[in-house]
Amino acid sequence: MSELRFEQVGLGADALDYLAAWELQRDVHARVSDDEQPGTVLLLEHPPVYTAGKRTEPHERPADAGGADVVDVDRGGKITFHGPGQLVGYPIVRLPDHVKVVDYVRRVEEALIQVCADLGVVTARVPGRSGVWLRADDRGPERKVAALGIRVSRGVTMHGFSLNCDVDLAWYDRFVPCGIADAGVTTLSQELGRRVGVEEVLPSVERHLRDLLAWGPYTPTPDYDARPEPGRAPRIQLLTP
Repeated sequence: MSELRFEQVGLGADALDYLAAWELQRDVHARVSDDEQPGTVLLLEHPPVYTAGKRTEPHERPADAGGADVVDVDRGGKITFHGPGQLVGYPIVRLPDHVKVVDYVRRVEEALIQVCADLGVVTARVPGRSGVWLRADDRGPERKVAALGIRVSRGVTMHGFSLNCDVDLAWYDRFVPCGIADAGVTTLSQELGRRVGVEEVLPSVERHLRDLLAWGPYTPTPDYDARPEPGRAPRIQLLTP
């Protein structure tokens, strides 16, 4: 397996326009698919933009996008927000034959759970809801700190994850994040009571993704209680020895 490559392609004042990043993803995806380039993780920030996945319902879109674009994309999932203060990662990697799409998603989630743990923020998965979550407590309801939405073509992944570092949460008041109206959204900065910038989490993100996307065995963080998205039946969880 080739060494996983990490490329920072637009951070801070150089935040990369979403459509430009999508075109870059397609270019890298083609090269990885043709074995002309090793698996690559693009790391960046976007100017404010809403991206609507294939399952987005009309009522979940922002009535007033506040000047941000709303872009329909070819990934799974629903609508989400990207903007300054949020680390976006696009792993473009070939899935080995023994790694199924669900396992890949769980590996990315696990990497982000470990990034949060490095900072002292306890998170886990919520079966039935993608992403990385904090449990409801006296500070607020169950709340998401990282979102995921992927596509696999020719056995190679694209799109990926977003981790809320110190993004302005007012953008989330304009729509139904990921189609889930009965939970909240948070940032690492809000949870820790200090600024956690994108630059602070980059080394940890790279370390844990490199580990989890080496495709070796790992011990997943125990899940929180299952809570399927409103309007969707819960999935049966299969347990293996």
